[in-house]
Amino acid sequence: MLEPETVVTSSEQETSRAGERFAGRLQAGDVVLLSGDLGAGKTAFVRGIARGLGASPDDVTSPTFTLMQEYPGRLTLVHVDLYRVSPDEVGALGIEESTDAPSVIAIEWAERWKSAPQDAWVVRITDEGGDRRKIELARS
Repeated sequence: MLEPETVVTSSEQETSRAGERFAGRLQAGDVVLLSGDLGAGKTAFVRGIARGLGASPDDVTSPTFTLMQEYPGRLTLVHVDLYRVSPDEVGALGIEESTDAPSVIAIEWAERWKSAPQDAWVVRITDEGGDRRKIELARS
């Protein structure tokens, strides 16, 4: 993995805007692996990605119970949340098949996907206290 680029934000809106700026780098077929503690801002970042891809950020919620949601835009955003899925169950979701579609796939709790593509984007969000977040972006 290359040296990560670091962005520091001070509000949920700034975290979302960081996701929106990041979306400008994304192309069809890209996979974004998001990690961070519960409440770190992963879904806020994905809302920004949605806005940057031309999808409605207001539609983006944590897909914890549905596991996978799609948001149409310039590119379709497939939003996956693996929080309630064990690493052994991830294979049954068919994420691998989704990576061939003309879409961007953003996966929260991505560390549970043991067969993630080697060329994915890796986004690590760390809660720095209060509303401050450190976002590290790298291409693996």
